[in-house]
Amino acid sequence: MVKAEDALNMADGWREVFERSRVVPPPSQTVRLALDNHFTQSHGFQLTLSRLTAAHLPQSQEMSGGGQDVTHQLRVTLFDRNHQHFFGKTWRSPPQRMKNNKISLNEVLYFHTSLRLPSAVMVLELVSLSDRPDGSQQALGRGFTVLELFTNRPEVQASDGVQRLNLHHGSPRSLLHPLLKDTVDYGSLLKTIDGAHLDCVIKKHPALAPAMHLLPENVLLSGNENVPGLAASPTGDALLRPQLLKTLPFTLNRLTISLQPSLEKFESQLLQLINADCHNTKQPGPEGTVRTVVIQERRLHVGVHNGWCFLDKPQVVVLEPLASGSRGRSDSTSKQSTLGKDSSAISTLPQTLGLRSSLELKLTNHRALAIVFQLECVFSAPIGRETMLSATSAPRAAFLQCLRWGIWCPFQEPADWKGEEIQLVLRGGAEPNPHGVMAYSTEMFANTQSPAPLSAAGSAQLSPLPEAKDTITFRLSSSLERKASSPKASLRTKQEDVSRHRRSPSQGQRSIPPASPPESPQGPGLSLSQLAATSRYPTISHSSSALPWQQSFPSLLHPSLLASAHQLSHVACSGVSNIAHLEMDLQREGDASQDEGDQLQELPFTPVHAPVITLGMNMPSSCSVSSRSSLAHLYSAGFPDIADSAGQAAEVLDPTEPVPFDPQREESGPLQGDLLVFQFLAFTRTPAAGVGPDWPENIHFTFQFYRFPPVTSQQLKLLASDKVQQKACVPLPCVLASINRDGTVNSGPPGLQVQFRADGGFLKAGEKRWFLRYLALHTMHIDIWDSDSLLLIGSTAVELKYMLRQGKSAVQALHELEVLTTDYVGEDALLTSAHVGRRPAISPMTVHSIVMGRLHIRTGNIGCPVDPSRRRAADVMASHSNIITPREVIGSFRGGSLTSRNILQLNARNAAQAHRLGKDGAHDLNEPDGGRRKLDCMAAVHRREGKEEAKVTDRTKEARLARELHQMKPSERHSKAEGIANMLSQAITTQHLLYANLGTAEYMEFVLKNPFNVPQTVTIHSDDPELRAITNTEEWGYFKALSKSPTPLEENMFHLEEGAPGPRVYLRPKESIHIPLKYQSFLCDHTMALQGPSFQPPGKGSQVAKKNLSNIVAAKTIKVTFTAEDGKPMAICQVNVEPTAHVVDQTFRLYHPELCFLKKAIRLPPWDDPTVGDPDVRTHISVRCSDPNIICQTRMLAPGEPQDVYLKVPGSPSPNIKMFFVMVFTDKWMAAPSQIWQIYVHFLERVDVSCVTGQRSCQSLVLRGKQAVRKVKCFSSHPQEIEVDPEGVFVLPPAAVQELQLKVQPWRAGSRFLYVNAVDVENRRLVTAWLLCLNVHRPVLSKAFEVCVPVGGGRGSSRKITYTNPYTNSRSFLLRSDHPDLLQFKEEKFQISGGESYTIGLRFAPSQSPGSVEILVYVNNLEEKTEETFCVKVNYS
Repeated sequence: MVKAEDALNMADGWREVFERSRVVPPPSQTVRLALDNHFTQSHGFQLTLSRLTAAHLPQSQEMSGGGQDVTHQLRVTLFDRNHQHFFGKTWRSPPQRMKNNKISLNEVLYFHTSLRLPSAVMVLELVSLSDRPDGSQQALGRGFTVLELFTNRPEVQASDGVQRLNLHHGSPRSLLHPLLKDTVDYGSLLKTIDGAHLDCVIKKHPALAPAMHLLPENVLLSGNENVPGLAASPTGDALLRPQLLKTLPFTLNRLTISLQPSLEKFESQLLQLINADCHNTKQPGPEGTVRTVVIQERRLHVGVHNGWCFLDKPQVVVLEPLASGSRGRSDSTSKQSTLGKDSSAISTLPQTLGLRSSLELKLTNHRALAIVFQLECVFSAPIGRETMLSATSAPRAAFLQCLRWGIWCPFQEPADWKGEEIQLVLRGGAEPNPHGVMAYSTEMFANTQSPAPLSAAGSAQLSPLPEAKDTITFRLSSSLERKASSPKASLRTKQEDVSRHRRSPSQGQRSIPPASPPESPQGPGLSLSQLAATSRYPTISHSSSALPWQQSFPSLLHPSLLASAHQLSHVACSGVSNIAHLEMDLQREGDASQDEGDQLQELPFTPVHAPVITLGMNMPSSCSVSSRSSLAHLYSAGFPDIADSAGQAAEVLDPTEPVPFDPQREESGPLQGDLLVFQFLAFTRTPAAGVGPDWPENIHFTFQFYRFPPVTSQQLKLLASDKVQQKACVPLPCVLASINRDGTVNSGPPGLQVQFRADGGFLKAGEKRWFLRYLALHTMHIDIWDSDSLLLIGSTAVELKYMLRQGKSAVQALHELEVLTTDYVGEDALLTSAHVGRRPAISPMTVHSIVMGRLHIRTGNIGCPVDPSRRRAADVMASHSNIITPREVIGSFRGGSLTSRNILQLNARNAAQAHRLGKDGAHDLNEPDGGRRKLDCMAAVHRREGKEEAKVTDRTKEARLARELHQMKPSERHSKAEGIANMLSQAITTQHLLYANLGTAEYMEFVLKNPFNVPQTVTIHSDDPELRAITNTEEWGYFKALSKSPTPLEENMFHLEEGAPGPRVYLRPKESIHIPLKYQSFLCDHTMALQGPSFQPPGKGSQVAKKNLSNIVAAKTIKVTFTAEDGKPMAICQVNVEPTAHVVDQTFRLYHPELCFLKKAIRLPPWDDPTVGDPDVRTHISVRCSDPNIICQTRMLAPGEPQDVYLKVPGSPSPNIKMFFVMVFTDKWMAAPSQIWQIYVHFLERVDVSCVTGQRSCQSLVLRGKQAVRKVKCFSSHPQEIEVDPEGVFVLPPAAVQELQLKVQPWRAGSRFLYVNAVDVENRRLVTAWLLCLNVHRPVLSKAFEVCVPVGGGRGSSRKITYTNPYTNSRSFLLRSDHPDLLQFKEEKFQISGGESYTIGLRFAPSQSPGSVEILVYVNNLEEKTEETFCVKVNYS
């Protein structure tokens, strides 16, 4: 164990910097004025002091005798002339002697400030220094001047360029005279010294921005000043172009704090002092009861300090009392410390304070860098009168007090603490500390204790022993080393964290579910009080909620009567720091790369996306939860059966049982063709907040199966059975029925059936095995849409492995899938008067998955016979060879003239031959030894073309040649030389047919032969960068192993020269070598169908997917030319690329404000390579995007750290949708993508709305007409919380402007995102979409109550609340509740006369499980404006 007895003595380097870095803060009025003018960002400045000329300085009697020993010094200080206040820190130049009445300063100062106001000036004073006889130094002011820094326009500086400032008589203290207050021009009131002036230059210094976090504001520094965190500069000026030292991540864990003589006695002593002060300053309550102050929380601030300032805002964590001997775990924790405790239970009481999680710190290896700890307590004291129902519902005031603090410099001494336990002594009392607060001292209690005992314990037992000291114990280790060396420990920690979060609310009141994804490392444990803290006073609340999605309502806070002015300022600063810290700490996982500079923080409407886990796969997606009556209702609807080719019903598979997969059995079956069937049967509605019970009424689906084109289904209506009686708590599934164009329900069979045929006509050679692997391993993503509003209801995924036939003629399976959606909710905050008119601070976002319903879908696979000849051609024969062998020219050219027409006819014939050969016998073109067969095929083509040409007339032939004239590259302007070169190039051209997938690398080898008797250096040039030669030997060997090519591998075969058209290779005479080539394309077509359901022809009951391709790479012809030394081609390889569609593994739909960048992080699942035996070897992950305008990247992190894919997408106008693909590769050379994601980004118009729960707020929107007349209707995602006026269908003329009124009345506090769509009801197309960013505050409570309701029995409870009309006239009021399912009113509307009282009748619904919930009761006027709000805490017991 490393012990640090005296923290300040240990940190000599840090203390030296800290003692000389004291700064005077600017006036608070000036800071507020700068914030009101939106001067929130600090800017860096550079002040150059050139020379000071002083020809006629005033002489003094003290200096007249020692003129030879007098030196001069220039002092610079910032000054606020409006408030006559010096602030910052005075800078002093090195003493210099005056030569020829001049002083050459040549000093450069740097500072940064956000107070860019005209009142902020700089005062420069010339001081003469002389030695006194006693050895001390005498300083005498010889004149001063004032430098104007800013004007009324902050972008324009008052001092621009070289300035010559006149010195004035007197001292800068004269600026404090009342006559000079608010003076703009000092020159008229101050006397100027003749011939004395100072030359200086001040300008902006943007290079200081990266180092601003190392320096406090308003501090003047020279370039040679010691600033820990900055690298030394060879020029001596480290601030001219600051270079930051490298920061390394460290983990601080196993932290415990021991207070003397014990935790219980220490807190008892502290509470005695506070309660005694409360007893002496406040009147006791009714019946002489004493309101005691209790400890609500123990907090620890941990920050990194460099002597000047904190490098980042200190992290705030909540400490928990731990039992004796435990480190970081405790089953019984003490929530509050009071005076009324049983002394017999002292042995089982907690003895230390501990942190259950770990902290991540960024440290720089510098001896003056220190870790600062500050222990503080949150106290709560009751104020106000008791409420009607319970004394526990009274509001309480909260305040903070620092108890102990300490610092530790990890790099002060040699780093022998690594892996060791560090013990640090904590300090208290009125000593200077980095936080600038007063710390509690136990010695004061011992010296000033009252003679009368305050408790039975006695004062002697409460005082700590003289030799005992308060200590903090922890371990500090490098995050990289720790995670790289102990992956099992990291996994164990994650499992413990997950198990801890699964505890009941009564056991885990202090811990909350993490806002980051589950794979994130455990962050600091934070309590509900920190998450609900306001921007000025922290809210303290520990009311537990039985429902996990309900948050306990914090108590109302007022400025504490017990807090001094220092404590109130401490609370205010701490509150702001906590909010900023929570936002930065909870989103630190999304930052991922700090070494590239300042990371752009995502806006609150772009929270980090959930991890890449298929929606619906967090639990068994096919697990049936419907009752037998629901299943009977489903099977009696008359859906079409799935039968095999013989008419027999397909075998039913159970989705809950595992499916055996035997590839050989699948491939060897007699029925090699597959007809894949998807039947969408029914949809079960789930009650959701903000929507009615009959939502949705019409739905449609979008999905993509394998590499078939994407499917957008027709509109389907949800039909509820009127014959079957259903309970409200158990809704029956609604049968889906297709709708005709006139809106009527189709009379055909219910449901929707979509078929896909995968046989030899669709699958390529050798593709059947990949198709079967796709069915066995993949899930198909399905999006469910509301066809009326065109809003996304949710998404689900169906496992495709139950479509494997395993030799059977036909199989089917019934799935019941959860439809999930992702909701981003921010933490709620109490609305106080300090928030009115102020933009709220950014709150941390929490990702919730909400079940929107259940989709009933039946999947099937019907085996089909395949033509034996086609089967042999498609399945039995292996794929084409990777080796391209040039054909041997054994014939000669035909004679004839080289006219343009003959050349064109020859080229057209060659193109037709290539097309037919590529279509009918593509595999024969690639055979290395099929020369005779190729010639036979070409002769057959010539004979066939000769017969066709004999039948057509000369006029038809001329027209065909004219059309081909515009398509072929040769034109009539070609000369004979070009024609000869073209004919010769055809003789040396070898064609190769290539089937390409998006992101998949296609490997081939071209056999290049030197036909000459002399050696040749051949240059390889490709006319398309997507096809290139592989020059890396390791990459070549990798692709040879994948393709199993038996050709030899040669080291260092290519010669690369800068500026050359391509790599070069040396060939001996008559030598043949294999040139490795690779084709890979990441670009594809991004066209997509319009948003909305498709219109199906009447009478058609099923959709059959067509064979047309979509979203594929473009077809092209690429030539690779092998040029000899004389510049003439030796051989040409022409690669004909035929595109094929790719597989989509995952689909994301993101919503973002229009015309701004989307910055999103998608978490990758852990990919482990089973072929690698070493578990510490990290899988190499890389990503590519199909759109070159989108930035897509990922970074390799330490083992054990989650890895994210970062996207930056440029914005588009609303309601445009941008679609692109992201390819994820898990191999080094990116041979084939492991996953392909399809990402849709919906761009919407952003509307910010700030409102209060329970109260209606109005917002105006503008809808602009397009080019045609449209019938438009507006829909909202939460109709019960958002009303749109006009409500029905209205006509939108072209280029017209329609104003829409939104009436927003939310019931949940926090940051939320809602959607409003304007839909063309005739064409079912989206016109405009809005993204509503709600910032909902909690209202100010008028009263709080508590009631107990028995559990079970089917009986609730009735209560009454008295409400008095505060007005003098008669008023009507409305009663509202945020939990209408739990609380009902006797009358929702009542009218009472002025000053009279009314009894509100409350009826609480029964509950089947114990717990507690807080219900808000709103008393609104007829305009839905809240008059008063009551909080009723219901305990179900």
